[in-house]
Amino acid sequence: MSFESELKKGKFIIGECLKCHQKNWPPSDFCSICFGDLNYREVQGPGILIECSSKDGKFFGIVKFEDSITVIGTIEGSSPKPGQMVKISSVGFDNCPKFAFTQFKS
Repeated sequence: MSFESELKKGKFIIGECLKCHQKNWPPSDFCSICFGDLNYREVQGPGILIECSSKDGKFFGIVKFEDSITVIGTIEGSSPKPGQMVKISSVGFDNCPKFAFTQFKS
């Protein structure tokens, strides 16, 4: 299982160390703290929109998940604002990771 292959399947995964239980981000084959083996799991959401901007009518933003995993992606909808909760609407991989988010409604 690899980060890229799971993104291609529409899954956003992270590694969590079996030894020290730290989340590993960015993706790695081993723990960046203790070099232990990783267990991979899907990211738990929602995330928090940290920053956002727009260009040509499209919105982009930086989103933080699980207090430590930060990714950049497009934001679907209108007028996103920092501090807003968002969820992953789609992920993919085509030469680089691709993330899209929508506003989270509980």
